Amino acid sequence: MARFSRAVILSTTSYSFRVTGPRAYHHGDLRRVLLRAAVTALDEVGPAALSLRDLARRAGVSHAAPAHHFGDKAGLLTALAVEGFDLLAEALRAAGGDLLDAGVAYVRFAVDHRAHFEVMFRPELYRPDDAAVVAARARAGAELRAGVGGRSTGPAEEREADVLAAWSIVHGFATLWLSGAFPERVGADPEAAARVVIRRLFTSRPESADS
Repeated sequence: MARFSRAVILSTTSYSFRVTGPRAYHHGDLRRVLLRAAVTALDEVGPAALSLRDLARRAGVSHAAPAHHFGDKAGLLTALAVEGFDLLAEALRAAGGDLLDAGVAYVRFAVDHRAHFEVMFRPELYRPDDAAVVAARARAGAELRAGVGGRSTGPAEEREADVLAAWSIVHGFATLWLSGAFPERVGADPEAAARVVIRRLFTSRPESADS
């Protein structure tokens, strides 16, 4: 399976089907079908080999259909990034403002929505300044800040540094997990492993007597 990743941060079923044969879709339905087909293609071949022509074949539509909806490959991946940031925002919101749960939710999102995750953080693949991307990324960033907020009470600059630290840790963990870089002793459950790591890093520890 192709692997890819990384960049800037700051919807909920795993898509894994392929639609074949000529079909007639409602305009909105076809867009969703094309996005789901893109997720499947990305999981199989990665972004470099993805093409609108192959996407049309997978969806069982005319070769012109993907271009009609997305314009070009960058437009398709821009739409996928928007969907991904919105899914991430939903996942973080569901954590209820708890930093540990938000960190685990971030890792779960990366594992469950790998194609989205690895496109979202490679802005060279899409149009990161697109208004919809900017808005969706801001929503995800706001949810991450909400999770850190309960543990960060210093000045604004320190709170922002805490957000960056939290994001770096959970994003780094997710990226290492997806790349298969962890040793076997870490186990096969990404959420359980992430919970151990995040708890160690973010649980308050008493200061030493010498401090």
